[in-house]
Amino acid sequence: MSESSEAMALRAIGLSKSFSIIGGSKLDVLEGIEMELKEASSLSIRGESGSGKTTLLNLLARLEPADCGTLHWGGKKINASENPHSKEATWRAKHIGVVYQSYYLIPELTVMENVLMSIRLSKLSLKDYSDRALGLLEQMGVVDKSRQIPAKLSGGERQRVAIARALVNRPKVILADEPTGNLDERTGAEVMNLLLNCCSNEKTSLVLVTHNPNFAKATQESSVLKDGKLFYT
Repeated sequence: MSESSEAMALRAIGLSKSFSIIGGSKLDVLEGIEMELKEASSLSIRGESGSGKTTLLNLLARLEPADCGTLHWGGKKINASENPHSKEATWRAKHIGVVYQSYYLIPELTVMENVLMSIRLSKLSLKDYSDRALGLLEQMGVVDKSRQIPAKLSGGERQRVAIARALVNRPKVILADEPTGNLDERTGAEVMNLLLNCCSNEKTSLVLVTHNPNFAKATQESSVLKDGKLFYT
């Protein structure tokens, strides 16, 4: 990692992760990952299937513990090897937004209710964030779908809603895990442009996991995850 006086939105120091496999042996997936993400910047991560890209995002979001290492969410220092605790859910809601390949919208809720779910979980004022939610849905081109349920939407529309949901609480960092993986090429390109532009407009940092080399080139920095280590390219 380079020394820099610029403010960091996210930093990982020495992140490692292994899994037990049949026979009692161990599979090393990530080995001493070092990563820095400046505020209002973007980084793409490429790598072969099974290289540990999703595992890395899960560690960065503290959805699972690392074997060892340290995380910094802005000014918040976290021992990455500890099991995630309840306080971190509040920190995460304020600092991290996640966009998944499979959308993970709640089928019984309307589009608007899905976007505001993180606000409800954070115990913030729904009234204060309703206008922002509508504004994001308008940027995503789906504001006319705000009262519909996800089943009525196309895959591209669902992903646009998922992006709005991730951005609604003004997080410092968006972690996007193959956000166009379930979309056709044209729709994927449209969604990716919306994601990149929205993060830029919001001054939100972005970590993008993608197989698409063109999408990887669209971020300010790019990297490859190979043999458990992250290489900047």
